[in-house]
Formats: sequence, structure tokens, C-alpha cells
Amino acid sequence: KKDIPAVNFIIHEIHCRRNIEICPYCSDSIPKSEMKNHIESEHVQVTCKCRMKMESSLLKDHEASSCPLRPVLCQFCDIQLAFNKLQEHELYCGARTEPCGRCGHNVLVRELKEHPWVCG
Repeated sequence: KKDIPAVNFIIHEIHCRRNIEICPYCSDSIPKSEMKNHIESEHVQVTCKCRMKMESSLLKDHEASSCPLRPVLCQFCDIQLAFNKLQEHELYCGARTEPCGRCGHNVLVRELKEHPWVCG
């Protein structure tokens, strides 16, 4: 899968046929001696804690960015919870009230950032 000078092509092709395999899953060029390890470490099916099945090489990205059970922080109280519980929690958490340090009025937590412009 690379450009080879024409004078070296035959020797290079013989070397590749003898030592390199194309992975049937990802089409990468892998040394024959490492193919079994490559398949076991990159392409074996694993199950995430959310019960979704995928290749082991995709698990880390899934857990970091798309798993519904990945940990996230509430924007109002900084409690860590599962992503799929965040919306419900923030609806409740943002509806709590706290007194404004300037005017003393009770203000919804979700409105605390904008409140200083209102209360002056």
C-alpha cells in the first residue's frame, strides 16, 4: 500500500507476501507474526457496561463520548452522575432556589448566572 521504486518492487513484493498480511477486519498491513495478537487486541467483541457490543478498539472512545452511562458533572451542583440521568437531575437541581448575595431575593439556581444583570 505504498509507492516503491520500480527497481526494488519485485524484492519488496516477495518480502511482503512472505511477512505481511492484510487484516480481514480493518485492512491494515500487519506482520504475520503479530496478526493473532492484533485481532485479539483490536477486533475481539467486548460488551460495555451499557450492554452495547463493539470491537475492543472502539470501547475507549465509546466510554468517553457516547456511552449513556459515562460519568458527567451537573452544571449546578458538580455532582457526578451517569449521562442518561443528567437531564432529569439538572431539571430538578436547577429549579432549586438560593438567595442572591446582593438583593436577597430567592433566585432559581439555573438563573443565578444571569441574575446580577437583573438585580443591578
